[in-house]
Amino acid sequence: MTWHIAVVPPSALGESPFWHPDEQQLYWIDIAERQLCRARPSQAQGQGQGEVERWSMPSEPGCIAPARSAGINSGLVIALREGVYRARQWGGALELLAPALHDTASTRFNDGKADPLGRFWAGTIYEPRTAPLAQLFSLDCRDARPPALQRMAGNATTANGLAWSPDARTLYWSDTPSHAIRAWDWDAERNVLSRERVFYQWPAKPAGWHSGMAGYGGRPDGAAVDAQGHYYVAMYEGGRLLRLSPAGQVTAEWAVPASCPTMPCFGGADLKTLYLTTARQGRPADELQRWPASGCVLAMRVDVPGLPVNFFEG
Repeated sequence: MTWHIAVVPPSALGESPFWHPDEQQLYWIDIAERQLCRARPSQAQGQGQGEVERWSMPSEPGCIAPARSAGINSGLVIALREGVYRARQWGGALELLAPALHDTASTRFNDGKADPLGRFWAGTIYEPRTAPLAQLFSLDCRDARPPALQRMAGNATTANGLAWSPDARTLYWSDTPSHAIRAWDWDAERNVLSRERVFYQWPAKPAGWHSGMAGYGGRPDGAAVDAQGHYYVAMYEGGRLLRLSPAGQVTAEWAVPASCPTMPCFGGADLKTLYLTTARQGRPADELQRWPASGCVLAMRVDVPGLPVNFFEG
């Protein structure tokens, strides 16, 4: 299995990809450029040919998810720096659902997605990165509930890696700087987390390490889960994608033609195309020369399909 470029031109900081089953389109965001993006990627090997549509946001988007109202798929839910918004259609008005509970001068929303029951979840990033002040929130707007953010977890600096097991009984969440993925038992109906544990722990970044040096495998960024419950995690600055078993064992590794992969998702009609966003913002010139695909959306075919995207209900 080999990677090909599914979409060009590159994003500065691609994140939060999902495959829309009705539209047969790939959505993602460019956090640094404050844009939402979508395209119909090329399925062939070689350069991506899908024309990218871009929608500028008033502040940094941290994550997005497809949305549905009264059983009809319509628009998106979007976590911007200052709150969670609803857009009824692409390019439409942004309706504030819930203002952020954090200090927007130092914190913004980051990785997130909808859960299997239709709530929207978004974690935060504490931008000074000097204290574990990032948190994870959920937002339940089903059945005309008044929208309000509910804190679910904390003690992190950069929220990432949010995903659920196929049986919706386990929730995964990572803190990128601590090089750790945590897991909880999740009672989906009551939306309660319990039995917190470390799912996987990597060694810290070596002192003095810089791009191009050996001896560092990266740190966990975004993630996705396949139909068999394997957890796929992008290793930022590690130039690789890992697959972990439900028991927390590394069962596969793929080298990525970019030092900073950010988040995978499954797409295509059969959910056997694995898409991967990457980053180029702030990367050294020699790294970008080695890896010119940095920032592009990559893709490869896999044997096991992924889980379909969850829709936000509201």
